[in-house]
Amino acid sequence: MWRSREGAAPAKSSAPPRIPTPSPRPAWVLANRRAARPVTYGAPEPIGSLQEHYNNLCKEKSKKMNPFILHILQEVDEEIEQGLEGITLNVAGNNQLIPMERVTGDDFWILSKVLEKNPYIKGLDVRYNVLHDVGAYYAAKLLQKQYNLIYLNLMFNDIGPEGGDLIAKALYKNVTLKHLRMTGNKIENEGGMSFAAMLQINSSLEKLDLGDCDLGMQSVIAFATVLTQNQKIKGINLNRPILYGEQEESTVHLSHMLKENHCLVELHMSKHGVRNGGIKQLCDALYLNKSLRYLDVSCLSVVSNNIEGEGLVALSQSVKTNLTLSNIYIWGNKLDEATCVAYSELIQMGCLKPDNTDVEPYVVDGRVYLAEVSNGLKKHYYWTPTYGEACMHSANAGFNLVPATFWSCVLWRGPTNFPILQEETRKIRKQATSKTGVQEDPSLGNWRMFGFVSQPAAIENIVV
Repeated sequence: MWRSREGAAPAKSSAPPRIPTPSPRPAWVLANRRAARPVTYGAPEPIGSLQEHYNNLCKEKSKKMNPFILHILQEVDEEIEQGLEGITLNVAGNNQLIPMERVTGDDFWILSKVLEKNPYIKGLDVRYNVLHDVGAYYAAKLLQKQYNLIYLNLMFNDIGPEGGDLIAKALYKNVTLKHLRMTGNKIENEGGMSFAAMLQINSSLEKLDLGDCDLGMQSVIAFATVLTQNQKIKGINLNRPILYGEQEESTVHLSHMLKENHCLVELHMSKHGVRNGGIKQLCDALYLNKSLRYLDVSCLSVVSNNIEGEGLVALSQSVKTNLTLSNIYIWGNKLDEATCVAYSELIQMGCLKPDNTDVEPYVVDGRVYLAEVSNGLKKHYYWTPTYGEACMHSANAGFNLVPATFWSCVLWRGPTNFPILQEETRKIRKQATSKTGVQEDPSLGNWRMFGFVSQPAAIENIVV
């Protein structure tokens, strides 16, 4: 059971802070800094109905109740009554199955107070709402008070640089959060620098998603520098930064980082404008790196990464020396004849399975070509199906294919009753040389993850 820890409570205010102004030090930023106090730990206090607590707080603070939040809390109360623990509270703003009202900063203020001392909630998903920087302020306060939370999803909530700075600073002393998603919040270079500074101090965070956050070159270089020393981060997403120039500086620094870092499992650097020179540097780094399993240097827009035949052939050669590589995605780059032949040979030799790539070779007039084939990569990166089965584990490959705390994994989404899980675990253990246990990752929804050390760590997936 996940147990809470209580800290010395900062001074309470009767009304939410104002939306941040352009002043260099807004009052609510200073209040957040004053709130960081030494923490003491104790047993969790008994809690009543979350729905009732939310209703009472709304009346006390003279705030309108959000019916969507009320409905979700009612469902969680029922789960708690059934004895479930480690619950992820899903208040996603893109739910299309029930009537919903997007969560605002004021709504999140009340919700955060409901969750402050709750020992049953270990995950909170508030993606696609309208929290803004005010909501980020309360998310930061929650991270300072809620010591059960290990997963927090804030993607696409219109959080800016100041809100990002608050959340990053709240993680200086947080020792429980494992996975944070800030995807799509325009924290820009300023917010990116705050998160890079945080990684020099935080010793618990394992996955950090800053994709589509308008990071600048300075912050990308800062992350590359910090990750040469950070030994905790297993997965990081730096997709689609705002870069200028033609020197591929971000690729150069991240390649150097991969030579020094031997803990990182997943690196997402899509839309970095990687070209032949950059992909060659990454290939050189892969010869020395023994921990990375998933490398994403793709570009999902109409304009490709401009990786030409020479770079792609070099990548195919590095793959042949890495016997555990399983997935390569290259569509969208310049596929000349040499590239087509190289990847056709990889498939024929069995180094690359047809189901683990997005290209398929065919021959016309004696010349080999590559055609695009459908794949599920990142299909559920921005959303997950509310009901029904997700197709194959590759549908969640974007930041979820490799677990943060295990060397290798198997994803299972079959029946979840214990005898069947026990049988599946027994089968998996037969294939593993040594076992490290079984764990579920809350970020995977209904997926069950089993992790084992079965072979020396090596890169498993490349997306170019």
